[in-house]
Amino acid sequence: MNGLMMDIPLTITSIVRHAERVHGHKEIVSITRDNPRHRYTYRECFARARQLANVLQAWGLDRGDRIATLAWNDYRHLETYYSSACSGYVCHTINPRLFPEQIVYIVNHAEDRYVFLDPDFWPLIEGIADQCPAVEGWVIMTTREHMPESDRADVMCYEDLMSPQSDVFEWPDLDEQVACSLCYTSGTTGNPKGVLYSHRSTVLHTYATLMPDAMNISSGDVMLPIVPMFHVNAWGNPYACPVAGAKLVMPGNKMGDGPTLATLINEEGVTLSAGVPTVWLNLLAHLRESGERIDTLTRIVVGGSACPLSVMEEFDTYGVDTRHAWGMTEMSPLGTTNHAGGHRALYSPEQFAEMRTNVGTPIWGVEIKITDDDNQELPWDGKAFGALKVRGPWICSDYFKLDVSDAHAEPGWFETGDVATVSPDGFVSITDRTKDVIKSGGEWISSIEVENAATGHPKVSEAAVIGRIHEKWGERPLLIVVRAPGEDPSPEELKAYLDGKIAKWWIPDDVQFIDEMPHTATGKIQKTALRETFADYCFPAQQ
Repeated sequence: MNGLMMDIPLTITSIVRHAERVHGHKEIVSITRDNPRHRYTYRECFARARQLANVLQAWGLDRGDRIATLAWNDYRHLETYYSSACSGYVCHTINPRLFPEQIVYIVNHAEDRYVFLDPDFWPLIEGIADQCPAVEGWVIMTTREHMPESDRADVMCYEDLMSPQSDVFEWPDLDEQVACSLCYTSGTTGNPKGVLYSHRSTVLHTYATLMPDAMNISSGDVMLPIVPMFHVNAWGNPYACPVAGAKLVMPGNKMGDGPTLATLINEEGVTLSAGVPTVWLNLLAHLRESGERIDTLTRIVVGGSACPLSVMEEFDTYGVDTRHAWGMTEMSPLGTTNHAGGHRALYSPEQFAEMRTNVGTPIWGVEIKITDDDNQELPWDGKAFGALKVRGPWICSDYFKLDVSDAHAEPGWFETGDVATVSPDGFVSITDRTKDVIKSGGEWISSIEVENAATGHPKVSEAAVIGRIHEKWGERPLLIVVRAPGEDPSPEELKAYLDGKIAKWWIPDDVQFIDEMPHTATGKIQKTALRETFADYCFPAQQ
Protein backbone atom coordinates (compact mmCIF):
# COMPACT_ATOMS: atom_id res chain seq x y z
CA MET A 1 0.00 0.00 0.00
CA ASN A 2 1.42 3.37 -1.03
CA GLY A 3 1.16 6.50 1.05
CA LEU A 4 -1.27 9.24 0.09
CA MET A 5 1.25 12.02 -0.44
CA MET A 6 1.57 14.48 -3.30
CA ASP A 7 4.16 13.46 -5.87
CA ILE A 8 5.83 16.82 -6.50
CA PRO A 9 9.04 16.61 -8.58
CA LEU A 10 12.22 17.67 -6.81
CA THR A 11 13.55 20.24 -9.29
CA ILE A 12 15.80 23.26 -9.13
CA THR A 13 12.83 25.28 -10.38
CA SER A 14 11.25 24.76 -6.96
CA ILE A 15 14.27 26.51 -5.43
CA VAL A 16 13.65 29.51 -7.68
CA ARG A 17 9.98 29.73 -6.75
CA HIS A 18 10.64 29.40 -3.04
CA ALA A 19 13.55 31.84 -2.89
CA GLU A 20 11.80 34.44 -5.04
CA ARG A 21 8.64 34.45 -2.94
CA VAL A 22 10.03 33.93 0.55
CA HIS A 23 13.54 35.38 0.39
CA GLY A 24 13.22 37.72 -2.58
CA HIS A 25 14.45 40.72 -0.61
CA LYS A 26 17.75 39.11 0.47
CA GLU A 27 20.93 40.41 -1.16
CA ILE A 28 23.45 39.01 -3.61
CA VAL A 29 26.68 41.02 -3.66
CA SER A 30 29.30 40.44 -6.36
CA ILE A 31 32.71 41.65 -7.44
CA THR A 32 32.99 41.81 -11.23
CA ARG A 33 35.37 43.45 -13.67
CA ASP A 34 32.74 46.01 -14.65
CA ASN A 35 31.42 46.65 -11.13
CA PRO A 36 33.58 46.41 -7.98
CA ARG A 37 30.51 45.87 -5.77
CA HIS A 38 27.38 44.90 -7.67
CA ARG A 39 24.36 44.53 -5.43
CA TYR A 40 20.86 43.25 -6.05
CA THR A 41 18.28 40.83 -4.60
CA TYR A 42 17.22 37.25 -5.19
CA ARG A 43 14.01 38.59 -6.73
CA GLU A 44 16.02 40.63 -9.24
CA CYS A 45 18.36 37.67 -9.89
CA PHE A 46 15.56 35.33 -10.87
CA ALA A 47 13.83 37.99 -12.97
CA ARG A 48 17.05 38.29 -14.97
CA ALA A 49 17.28 34.49 -15.13
CA ARG A 50 13.93 34.56 -16.93
CA GLN A 51 15.27 37.19 -19.32
CA LEU A 52 18.15 34.88 -20.10
CA ALA A 53 15.72 31.98 -20.52
CA ASN A 54 14.05 33.95 -23.31
CA VAL A 55 17.47 34.34 -24.94
CA LEU A 56 18.11 30.60 -24.75
CA GLN A 57 14.66 29.76 -26.06
CA ALA A 58 15.22 31.94 -29.13
CA TRP A 59 18.30 29.90 -30.00
CA GLY A 60 16.17 26.82 -30.64
CA LEU A 61 17.93 24.55 -28.18
CA ASP A 62 16.69 21.06 -27.43
CA ARG A 63 16.04 19.66 -23.98
CA GLY A 64 19.26 18.35 -22.48
CA ASP A 65 21.54 20.52 -24.64
CA ARG A 66 24.64 21.71 -22.83
CA ILE A 67 25.25 25.38 -22.01
CA ALA A 68 28.82 25.82 -20.79
CA THR A 69 30.30 28.42 -18.46
CA LEU A 70 33.85 29.56 -17.72
CA ALA A 71 33.26 32.19 -15.08
CA TRP A 72 34.07 33.41 -11.59
CA ASN A 73 31.65 33.46 -8.66
CA ASP A 74 29.34 36.37 -9.47
CA TYR A 75 25.73 37.24 -10.18
CA ARG A 76 25.81 36.62 -13.95
CA HIS A 77 27.19 33.14 -13.40
CA LEU A 78 24.38 32.50 -10.91
CA GLU A 79 21.79 33.67 -13.45
CA THR A 80 23.23 31.25 -16.02
CA TYR A 81 23.12 28.38 -13.51
CA TYR A 82 19.39 28.76 -12.94
CA SER A 83 18.30 29.87 -16.40
CA SER A 84 19.87 26.91 -18.19
CA ALA A 85 18.85 24.21 -15.69
CA CYS A 86 15.30 25.46 -15.16
CA SER A 87 14.77 25.75 -18.93
CA GLY A 88 15.52 22.05 -19.32
CA TYR A 89 19.12 22.40 -20.48
CA VAL A 90 22.34 21.33 -18.73
CA CYS A 91 24.64 23.90 -17.14
CA HIS A 92 28.15 22.65 -17.88
CA THR A 93 30.68 24.41 -15.65
CA ILE A 94 34.26 24.33 -16.96
CA ASN A 95 37.35 24.93 -14.86
CA PRO A 96 39.38 27.65 -16.67
CA ARG A 97 42.51 26.59 -14.81
CA LEU A 98 42.72 23.37 -16.81
CA PHE A 99 45.21 23.10 -19.65
CA PRO A 100 43.86 24.48 -22.97
CA GLU A 101 43.88 21.03 -24.57
CA GLN A 102 41.80 19.70 -21.65
CA ILE A 103 39.25 22.49 -22.11
CA VAL A 104 39.03 21.68 -25.82
CA TYR A 105 38.48 18.03 -24.99
CA ILE A 106 35.78 18.84 -22.41
CA VAL A 107 33.88 21.27 -24.67
CA ASN A 108 33.88 18.80 -27.54
CA HIS A 109 33.12 15.76 -25.41
CA ALA A 110 30.18 17.52 -23.76
CA GLU A 111 29.02 18.82 -27.18
CA ASP A 112 28.44 22.29 -25.76
CA ARG A 113 26.30 24.45 -28.04
CA TYR A 114 27.00 27.81 -26.37
CA VAL A 115 29.68 28.91 -23.95
CA PHE A 116 29.28 31.78 -21.44
CA LEU A 117 32.57 33.18 -20.20
CA ASP A 118 34.03 35.89 -18.06
CA PRO A 119 36.07 38.52 -19.99
CA ASP A 120 39.16 37.38 -18.07
CA PHE A 121 39.07 34.09 -19.96
CA TRP A 122 38.60 35.41 -23.47
CA PRO A 123 42.37 35.40 -24.26
CA LEU A 124 42.39 31.70 -23.34
CA ILE A 125 39.28 30.87 -25.39
CA GLU A 126 40.23 32.99 -28.39
CA GLY A 127 43.22 30.74 -28.96
CA ILE A 128 41.21 27.50 -28.90
CA ALA A 129 37.75 28.48 -30.19
CA ASP A 130 38.42 27.13 -33.68
CA GLN A 131 39.14 23.72 -32.15
CA CYS A 132 35.56 23.57 -30.83
CA PRO A 133 33.52 23.45 -34.05
CA ALA A 134 30.21 22.46 -32.42
CA VAL A 135 30.04 25.66 -30.35
CA GLU A 136 27.59 28.05 -32.00
CA GLY A 137 28.34 31.10 -29.89
CA TRP A 138 30.64 32.55 -27.25
CA VAL A 139 28.87 34.88 -24.81
CA ILE A 140 31.10 37.32 -22.91
CA MET A 141 29.52 38.01 -19.50
CA THR A 142 29.88 41.78 -19.34
CA THR A 143 28.54 45.06 -20.71
CA ARG A 144 29.18 46.44 -24.20
CA GLU A 145 31.79 48.96 -22.98
CA HIS A 146 33.83 46.21 -21.32
CA MET A 147 33.78 43.77 -24.24
CA PRO A 148 37.20 42.50 -25.41
CA GLU A 149 38.15 43.18 -29.00
CA SER A 150 37.28 40.40 -31.41
CA ASP A 151 36.37 40.11 -35.08
CA ARG A 152 34.61 36.77 -34.60
CA ALA A 153 30.98 36.75 -35.70
CA ASP A 154 30.06 34.18 -33.06
CA VAL A 155 31.05 36.37 -30.09
CA MET A 156 28.16 38.03 -28.23
CA CYS A 157 27.76 40.45 -25.34
CA TYR A 158 25.77 39.14 -22.36
CA GLU A 159 24.08 42.43 -21.48
CA ASP A 160 23.27 43.16 -25.14
CA LEU A 161 21.45 39.83 -25.28
CA MET A 162 19.61 40.55 -22.02
CA SER A 163 18.48 44.14 -22.50
CA PRO A 164 15.61 43.62 -25.00
CA GLN A 165 14.22 40.57 -23.23
CA SER A 166 11.12 40.37 -21.06
CA ASP A 167 11.42 38.94 -17.56
CA VAL A 168 8.21 36.98 -18.14
CA PHE A 169 8.90 33.31 -18.80
CA GLU A 170 7.04 30.16 -17.81
CA TRP A 171 9.50 27.59 -16.57
CA PRO A 172 8.70 24.20 -18.14
CA ASP A 173 7.57 21.26 -16.04
CA LEU A 174 10.55 18.95 -15.69
CA ASP A 175 10.99 15.40 -14.52
CA GLU A 176 13.17 15.34 -11.42
CA GLN A 177 15.45 12.73 -12.98
CA VAL A 178 16.51 14.90 -15.93
CA ALA A 179 20.02 16.29 -15.96
CA CYS A 180 20.60 19.82 -14.70
CA SER A 181 24.37 20.28 -14.56
CA LEU A 182 27.62 18.71 -15.68
CA CYS A 183 31.10 18.97 -14.21
CA TYR A 184 34.28 17.22 -15.32
CA THR A 185 36.84 15.88 -12.90
CA SER A 186 40.30 17.40 -12.98
CA GLY A 187 42.23 14.18 -12.64
CA THR A 188 45.99 14.12 -13.13
CA THR A 189 45.96 11.12 -15.46
CA GLY A 190 43.87 10.51 -18.59
CA ASN A 191 41.11 12.71 -19.91
CA PRO A 192 38.73 14.43 -17.47
CA LYS A 193 35.53 12.49 -16.79
CA GLY A 194 32.07 14.05 -16.79
CA VAL A 195 29.71 13.82 -13.81
CA LEU A 196 26.10 14.49 -14.78
CA TYR A 197 23.86 15.69 -11.95
CA SER A 198 20.06 15.44 -11.93
CA HIS A 199 17.51 17.87 -10.52
CA ARG A 200 16.58 15.28 -7.90
CA SER A 201 20.16 14.62 -6.79
CA THR A 202 20.86 18.35 -6.55
CA VAL A 203 17.77 19.10 -4.45
CA LEU A 204 18.48 16.19 -2.07
CA HIS A 205 22.10 17.30 -1.75
CA THR A 206 20.84 20.81 -0.98
CA TYR A 207 18.67 19.51 1.86
CA ALA A 208 21.62 17.61 3.32
CA THR A 209 24.05 20.53 3.19
CA LEU A 210 21.64 22.71 5.18
CA MET A 211 21.60 20.37 8.19
CA PRO A 212 23.20 21.70 11.41
CA ASP A 213 26.04 19.16 11.41
CA ALA A 214 26.73 19.82 7.72
CA MET A 215 26.96 23.43 6.39
CA ASN A 216 24.31 24.69 8.85
CA ILE A 217 23.15 27.54 6.60
CA SER A 218 20.21 29.68 7.74
CA SER A 219 18.42 32.89 6.79
CA GLY A 220 20.54 34.70 9.35
CA ASP A 221 23.77 33.82 7.58
CA VAL A 222 25.87 35.78 5.13
CA MET A 223 27.72 33.26 2.97
CA LEU A 224 30.97 33.95 1.14
CA PRO A 225 31.45 31.00 -1.25
CA ILE A 226 35.14 31.06 -2.14
CA VAL A 227 35.13 27.58 -3.63
CA PRO A 228 34.55 28.34 -7.32
CA MET A 229 31.25 27.88 -9.10
CA PHE A 230 33.20 26.28 -11.96
CA HIS A 231 34.17 23.40 -9.64
CA VAL A 232 31.42 21.00 -8.55
CA ASN A 233 28.77 23.71 -8.22
CA ALA A 234 30.64 25.64 -5.51
CA TRP A 235 29.96 22.74 -3.13
CA GLY A 236 26.22 23.30 -3.56
CA ASN A 237 26.13 26.82 -2.09
CA PRO A 238 24.39 28.43 -5.11
CA TYR A 239 21.42 26.16 -4.35
CA ALA A 240 21.54 25.97 -0.56
CA CYS A 241 21.75 29.72 0.07
CA PRO A 242 18.58 30.63 -1.88
CA VAL A 243 16.70 27.82 -0.12
CA ALA A 244 17.78 29.07 3.30
CA GLY A 245 17.53 32.76 2.43
CA ALA A 246 21.16 33.48 3.25
CA LYS A 247 22.75 36.60 1.82
CA LEU A 248 25.35 35.72 -0.83
CA VAL A 249 28.66 37.55 -1.18
CA MET A 250 30.45 36.55 -4.39
CA PRO A 251 34.19 37.35 -4.60
CA GLY A 252 34.58 37.19 -8.41
CA ASN A 253 38.20 36.97 -9.49
CA LYS A 254 39.39 37.98 -6.00
CA MET A 255 38.62 34.61 -4.40
CA GLY A 256 42.26 34.03 -3.48
CA ASP A 257 43.09 37.60 -2.43
CA GLY A 258 43.49 37.92 1.34
CA PRO A 259 42.90 41.70 1.62
CA THR A 260 39.77 41.54 -0.55
CA LEU A 261 38.35 38.63 1.41
CA ALA A 262 38.93 40.42 4.71
CA THR A 263 37.24 43.54 3.35
CA LEU A 264 34.22 41.60 2.11
CA ILE A 265 33.90 39.76 5.42
CA ASN A 266 33.97 42.96 7.45
CA GLU A 267 31.95 45.24 5.18
CA GLU A 268 29.24 42.73 4.25
CA GLY A 269 29.02 41.00 7.64
CA VAL A 270 30.01 37.54 6.40
CA THR A 271 29.26 34.82 8.97
CA LEU A 272 30.13 31.68 6.99
CA SER A 273 32.54 30.80 4.21
CA ALA A 274 33.83 27.77 2.34
CA GLY A 275 37.06 27.15 0.47
CA VAL A 276 40.27 25.14 0.11
CA PRO A 277 43.21 25.44 2.55
CA THR A 278 45.34 27.65 0.29
CA VAL A 279 42.65 30.34 0.41
CA TRP A 280 42.69 30.36 4.21
CA LEU A 281 46.48 30.54 4.29
CA ASN A 282 46.26 33.72 2.18
CA LEU A 283 43.61 35.24 4.44
CA LEU A 284 45.49 34.40 7.64
CA ALA A 285 48.73 35.82 6.23
CA HIS A 286 46.94 39.09 5.50
CA LEU A 287 45.38 39.22 8.96
CA ARG A 288 48.77 38.68 10.61
CA GLU A 289 50.40 41.39 8.52
CA SER A 290 47.60 43.93 8.80
CA GLY A 291 46.38 43.33 12.33
CA GLU A 292 42.79 43.25 11.06
CA ARG A 293 40.03 41.25 12.70
CA ILE A 294 37.14 39.32 11.12
CA ASP A 295 34.68 39.51 13.99
CA THR A 296 31.48 38.66 12.08
CA LEU A 297 32.90 35.40 10.73
CA THR A 298 31.89 32.50 12.99
CA ARG A 299 32.73 29.40 10.95
CA ILE A 300 34.39 28.18 7.78
CA VAL A 301 34.17 24.90 5.90
CA VAL A 302 37.47 23.55 4.57
CA GLY A 303 37.70 20.90 1.87
CA GLY A 304 39.58 19.97 -1.29
CA SER A 305 42.61 18.77 0.63
CA ALA A 306 43.60 18.19 4.24
CA CYS A 307 43.51 21.26 6.47
CA PRO A 308 46.59 21.63 8.71
CA LEU A 309 45.89 21.79 12.45
CA SER A 310 47.92 25.01 12.58
CA VAL A 311 45.36 26.71 10.32
CA MET A 312 42.48 25.58 12.52
CA GLU A 313 44.21 26.74 15.68
CA GLU A 314 45.06 30.12 14.19
CA PHE A 315 41.41 30.64 13.23
CA ASP A 316 40.53 29.79 16.85
CA THR A 317 42.28 33.01 17.87
CA TYR A 318 39.77 34.93 15.73
CA GLY A 319 36.78 33.07 17.18
CA VAL A 320 36.21 31.12 13.96
CA ASP A 321 35.19 27.45 14.08
CA THR A 322 36.98 25.54 11.31
CA ARG A 323 34.91 22.62 10.06
CA HIS A 324 36.65 19.99 7.95
CA ALA A 325 34.61 18.40 5.13
CA TRP A 326 35.28 15.81 2.46
CA GLY A 327 33.68 14.95 -0.85
CA MET A 328 34.30 14.66 -4.57
CA THR A 329 32.99 15.88 -7.90
CA GLU A 330 31.35 12.47 -8.20
CA MET A 331 29.53 13.09 -4.90
CA SER A 332 27.92 16.46 -5.69
CA PRO A 333 30.30 16.88 -3.62
CA LEU A 334 29.55 16.64 0.10
CA GLY A 335 30.20 13.30 1.80
CA THR A 336 31.34 13.96 5.37
CA THR A 337 31.61 16.90 7.77
CA ASN A 338 33.40 17.19 11.08
CA HIS A 339 31.02 18.48 13.74
CA ALA A 340 33.44 17.99 16.65
CA GLY A 341 33.67 21.75 17.17
CA GLY A 342 30.09 21.78 18.38
CA HIS A 343 31.01 19.36 21.16
CA ARG A 344 34.37 20.81 22.11
CA ALA A 345 33.68 20.67 25.84
CA LEU A 346 33.58 16.87 25.67
CA TYR A 347 37.27 16.63 24.76
CA SER A 348 40.57 17.50 26.34
CA PRO A 349 42.66 19.95 24.27
CA GLU A 350 44.80 17.04 23.08
CA GLN A 351 41.79 14.91 22.17
CA PHE A 352 40.15 17.79 20.36
CA ALA A 353 43.29 18.53 18.34
CA GLU A 354 43.27 14.92 17.16
CA MET A 355 39.51 14.77 16.62
CA ARG A 356 39.11 17.91 14.52
CA THR A 357 41.67 17.00 11.87
CA ASN A 358 39.74 14.04 10.47
CA VAL A 359 37.03 14.69 7.88
CA GLY A 360 34.13 13.86 10.16
CA THR A 361 31.15 11.56 9.83
CA PRO A 362 29.02 10.78 6.77
CA ILE A 363 26.09 13.13 6.34
CA TRP A 364 22.64 11.66 5.88
CA GLY A 365 22.32 10.27 2.35
CA VAL A 366 25.90 9.04 2.11
CA GLU A 367 26.68 5.43 3.02
CA ILE A 368 30.34 4.43 3.29
CA LYS A 369 32.48 1.34 3.71
CA ILE A 370 36.17 0.46 3.57
CA THR A 371 37.43 -2.69 1.87
CA ASP A 372 40.69 -4.59 1.61
CA ASP A 373 42.51 -5.73 -1.55
CA ASP A 374 40.10 -8.68 -1.84
CA ASN A 375 37.08 -6.36 -1.61
CA GLN A 376 36.22 -7.65 1.86
CA GLU A 377 34.63 -5.07 4.11
CA LEU A 378 36.84 -3.94 7.00
CA PRO A 379 35.74 -3.04 10.53
CA TRP A 380 35.16 0.48 11.82
CA ASP A 381 37.78 0.22 14.51
CA GLY A 382 39.94 3.26 13.75
CA LYS A 383 42.85 1.00 12.85
CA ALA A 384 42.03 -0.90 9.65
CA PHE A 385 43.03 0.92 6.44
CA GLY A 386 41.01 0.28 3.31
CA ALA A 387 39.70 1.60 0.02
CA LEU A 388 36.85 4.03 0.74
CA LYS A 389 33.62 3.35 -1.16
CA VAL A 390 30.38 5.33 -1.10
CA ARG A 391 26.82 5.20 -2.34
CA GLY A 392 23.80 7.47 -2.12
CA PRO A 393 21.22 9.49 -4.06
CA TRP A 394 23.65 12.24 -5.08
CA ILE A 395 26.62 10.01 -5.99
CA CYS A 396 27.27 9.26 -9.65
CA SER A 397 26.29 5.84 -10.95
CA ASP A 398 28.35 6.23 -14.15
CA TYR A 399 30.42 8.83 -15.95
CA PHE A 400 28.97 10.83 -18.83
CA LYS A 401 29.50 9.06 -22.18
CA LEU A 402 31.95 6.60 -20.64
CA ASP A 403 31.06 2.92 -20.95
CA VAL A 404 33.55 1.41 -18.50
CA SER A 405 34.77 2.75 -15.18
CA ASP A 406 36.94 0.95 -12.64
CA ALA A 407 35.46 3.20 -9.96
CA HIS A 408 32.06 1.54 -10.51
CA ALA A 409 33.36 -2.04 -10.67
CA GLU A 410 31.33 -3.09 -7.62
CA PRO A 411 27.63 -2.74 -8.49
CA GLY A 412 25.91 -0.04 -6.50
CA TRP A 413 29.11 1.45 -5.08
CA PHE A 414 31.59 4.13 -6.14
CA GLU A 415 35.24 3.67 -5.25
CA THR A 416 36.58 7.09 -4.32
CA GLY A 417 40.29 6.39 -4.78
CA ASP A 418 40.89 7.40 -1.15
CA VAL A 419 42.33 5.20 1.57
CA ALA A 420 40.70 5.66 4.96
CA THR A 421 40.13 4.42 8.46
CA VAL A 422 36.79 4.78 10.24
CA SER A 423 36.40 5.00 14.01
CA PRO A 424 33.70 3.00 15.85
CA ASP A 425 31.54 6.14 16.01
CA GLY A 426 31.87 6.85 12.28
CA PHE A 427 34.62 9.48 12.09
CA VAL A 428 36.55 9.09 8.83
CA SER A 429 40.28 9.73 8.49
CA ILE A 430 41.53 9.99 4.92
CA THR A 431 45.07 8.68 5.05
CA ASP A 432 46.00 8.81 1.38
CA ARG A 433 44.91 8.51 -2.20
CA THR A 434 45.13 4.91 -3.41
CA LYS A 435 47.79 5.90 -5.92
CA ASP A 436 49.77 7.83 -3.26
CA VAL A 437 49.98 5.15 -0.59
CA ILE A 438 53.39 4.68 1.03
CA LYS A 439 54.05 1.15 2.26
CA SER A 440 57.22 0.84 4.30
CA GLY A 441 58.27 -2.58 5.54
CA GLY A 442 54.76 -3.87 4.90
CA GLU A 443 53.14 -1.12 7.01
CA TRP A 444 51.18 1.89 5.74
CA ILE A 445 52.30 5.47 6.28
CA SER A 446 49.76 8.28 5.99
CA SER A 447 51.35 10.93 3.81
CA ILE A 448 48.49 13.30 4.67
CA GLU A 449 49.18 13.15 8.41
CA VAL A 450 52.89 13.74 7.85
CA GLU A 451 52.11 16.70 5.57
CA ASN A 452 49.72 18.23 8.11
CA ALA A 453 52.31 17.95 10.86
CA ALA A 454 55.07 19.46 8.70
CA THR A 455 52.87 22.37 7.60
CA GLY A 456 52.54 23.34 11.25
CA HIS A 457 56.20 24.41 11.31
CA PRO A 458 56.36 28.23 11.10
CA LYS A 459 59.14 28.07 8.50
CA VAL A 460 57.10 25.88 6.13
CA SER A 461 54.74 27.34 3.54
CA GLU A 462 53.67 24.07 1.89
CA ALA A 463 54.62 20.43 2.36
CA ALA A 464 54.10 17.21 0.44
CA VAL A 465 55.17 13.65 1.10
CA ILE A 466 55.81 10.99 -1.55
CA GLY A 467 57.19 7.47 -1.31
CA ARG A 468 60.59 6.72 -2.82
CA ILE A 469 62.35 3.38 -3.29
CA HIS A 470 64.38 2.17 -0.32
CA GLU A 471 66.68 -0.86 -0.42
CA LYS A 472 65.72 -2.16 3.02
CA TRP A 473 62.12 -1.04 3.54
CA GLY A 474 60.82 -1.08 -0.03
CA GLU A 475 59.59 2.51 0.29
CA ARG A 476 60.24 5.39 2.63
CA PRO A 477 58.66 8.85 2.83
CA LEU A 478 60.39 11.85 1.31
CA LEU A 479 59.26 15.26 2.60
CA ILE A 480 59.18 18.03 -0.01
CA VAL A 481 58.91 21.57 1.32
CA VAL A 482 58.31 25.10 0.07
CA ARG A 483 59.94 27.43 2.59
CA ALA A 484 57.99 30.28 4.14
CA PRO A 485 59.15 33.70 2.83
CA GLY A 486 62.49 34.69 4.30
CA GLU A 487 63.00 31.37 6.10
CA ASP A 488 65.66 28.70 5.61
CA PRO A 489 64.94 25.64 7.76
CA SER A 490 67.30 22.67 7.64
CA PRO A 491 66.18 19.06 7.05
CA GLU A 492 67.34 18.18 10.57
CA GLU A 493 65.27 20.99 12.07
CA LEU A 494 62.12 19.82 10.32
CA LYS A 495 62.62 16.16 11.20
CA ALA A 496 63.23 17.09 14.84
CA TYR A 497 60.00 19.11 14.79
CA LEU A 498 58.05 16.06 13.63
CA ASP A 499 59.40 13.90 16.46
CA GLY A 500 56.54 13.30 18.88
CA LYS A 501 53.89 14.61 16.49
CA ILE A 502 53.72 11.47 14.33
CA ALA A 503 54.85 7.87 14.73
CA LYS A 504 58.63 7.76 14.89
CA TRP A 505 58.92 5.40 11.93
CA TRP A 506 56.74 7.77 9.86
CA ILE A 507 59.33 10.56 10.07
CA PRO A 508 60.68 11.11 6.53
CA ASP A 509 64.18 9.90 5.86
CA ASP A 510 65.03 13.11 4.02
CA VAL A 511 63.72 16.60 3.20
CA GLN A 512 64.04 18.29 -0.18
CA PHE A 513 63.24 21.96 -0.83
CA ILE A 514 61.57 23.41 -3.93
CA ASP A 515 60.59 26.95 -4.87
CA GLU A 516 57.01 26.23 -5.89
CA MET A 517 54.65 23.34 -5.26
CA PRO A 518 52.86 21.96 -8.36
CA HIS A 519 49.06 22.06 -8.09
CA THR A 520 46.16 20.63 -10.02
CA ALA A 521 43.52 22.88 -11.55
CA THR A 522 41.51 22.66 -8.34
CA GLY A 523 44.39 23.62 -6.06
CA LYS A 524 45.44 20.17 -4.86
CA ILE A 525 49.11 19.22 -4.68
CA GLN A 526 50.03 17.35 -7.85
CA LYS A 527 52.00 14.40 -6.57
CA THR A 528 52.40 12.87 -10.02
CA ALA A 529 54.51 15.89 -10.95
CA LEU A 530 56.54 15.54 -7.76
CA ARG A 531 57.17 11.86 -8.45
CA GLU A 532 58.41 12.80 -11.93
CA THR A 533 60.67 15.51 -10.53
CA PHE A 534 62.16 13.14 -7.97
CA ALA A 535 62.07 10.02 -10.14
CA ASP A 536 65.84 9.56 -9.90
CA TYR A 537 66.08 10.51 -6.22
CA CYS A 538 68.00 8.18 -3.89
CA PHE A 539 67.97 8.41 -0.10
CA PRO A 540 71.28 9.21 1.60
CA ALA A 541 73.25 6.12 2.60
CA GLN A 542 71.67 4.52 5.67
CA GLN A 543 73.73 4.24 8.83
